[in-house]
Amino acid sequence: MATTSTTTSSAPRRAVPGGNEALTPLPLSSRVFGWHDNAALWFSLGVGLLVMQIGAYLVPAVGTRDATVAILVGSCLGAALLAWTARLGCESGLASAGLMHATYGSAFARLPVLLNIVQLIGWTTFELVVMREGTQALAQRAFGLDAGGLLGTALTTLLWGGVLLALLAGSMVTLVRRFVSRFGLPLVVLSLLWLTWQFASQLHARGFDAFWSRPGNGSMGMFGALDLVIAMPVSWLPLVADYARHGRRAGRGLGGAFGGTWLGYGIANVWCYALGVMVVSVAEPGTNLVTALLLAQGGLLALGLILIDELDNAYGDVYSGSVSAHSLRPRWSVRRWGLVLAAVCIAFALVLPMHTLEPFLLMLSSVFVPLYGVILGRLGTGASIATTRRIDPVAAGLWLAGIALYHGCAAWAPQWGSALPTLALSFVLAWLTRPRSPAQSDGSALVRSHG
Repeated sequence: MATTSTTTSSAPRRAVPGGNEALTPLPLSSRVFGWHDNAALWFSLGVGLLVMQIGAYLVPAVGTRDATVAILVGSCLGAALLAWTARLGCESGLASAGLMHATYGSAFARLPVLLNIVQLIGWTTFELVVMREGTQALAQRAFGLDAGGLLGTALTTLLWGGVLLALLAGSMVTLVRRFVSRFGLPLVVLSLLWLTWQFASQLHARGFDAFWSRPGNGSMGMFGALDLVIAMPVSWLPLVADYARHGRRAGRGLGGAFGGTWLGYGIANVWCYALGVMVVSVAEPGTNLVTALLLAQGGLLALGLILIDELDNAYGDVYSGSVSAHSLRPRWSVRRWGLVLAAVCIAFALVLPMHTLEPFLLMLSSVFVPLYGVILGRLGTGASIATTRRIDPVAAGLWLAGIALYHGCAAWAPQWGSALPTLALSFVLAWLTRPRSPAQSDGSALVRSHG
């Protein structure tokens, strides 16, 4: 039988050359990310036009006050889940695919790993489309160029795709430590500060009371809004361990991979959602988000910086997809898989109607809520499992039941949301059914984490 093992011993363990990097714990001697690197990475990944668009969608649906509560609570909870998974990845040294193998068994884990690759290809393609359309809007606004034709669409797609390929040809660790932390983070913070000042000034001029007391149209309840907010950080759950495993220290408070991930992503998520709320509150009816940002003073430069930052979202998706693909076919390196997957995404961005595929991508993402509820219930409470099982039938059954519950909640009780009930129930059931004895009948053992 194939063996999947999770170890959290503090002694360095070196990966076997030419072996499966995704399923082999990264040795401590190879880990370089500090608290600042994790915070910078996840702040940068938390910034995006899609997040702002969801924030803009919340206000007409539930009103300003309820939208604010949903943004604050949902972002804190969602970022906490990311941080918990980051701590688990840092302690074990395993990539996301390794955590899936440790929880579900080496054979069954191939299914969620494959689904993760599919969704990451889809989201990378969607990010390329977002960057393309933002570039077209910038070209129209700044130079009066119509880049929306067939040729312009192809050129802008290939432009961003070429940059993505160039980044994937290098080192992920170098990109995070030298570009994101030192240059990308300060620039995107400045752009967000500028846009916040611009739209907050417009809100003040129009009257804060009217903005704060704006009612919703009743198309969504508070739990539905909370579900929508938490969906964004939850969508990153299948990726976070791929980066957190490079952390030097997991941390229990606000330090290490845990604190850096929580604060970095949580602040960015709240900020971008809130900015979307402000933009929709001052923009003329029918004005889309990108146009509203461009119309702000200095919006051209600020949007350009945000678009550049959007590139790391695409990079993050492809890199994680390549790690997962490497776990299935280790004869190809992570870098080679990254270049291949990026080329596939560029081709899809040129031909697929991505905006009509967005509901499918969101539906596909729903399978990862119970998936990680089970992983955290089994591995995230102070013990991890080393097992020779090819399939853990209890864990697999809980995941499949969680998917059914998620869609059942959406169909029959949408007012209560889907993500939080499914995540909570799958976590509790996985925790209650986790192996408790030090020695299992199949020879597996519990290995205590060092924290």
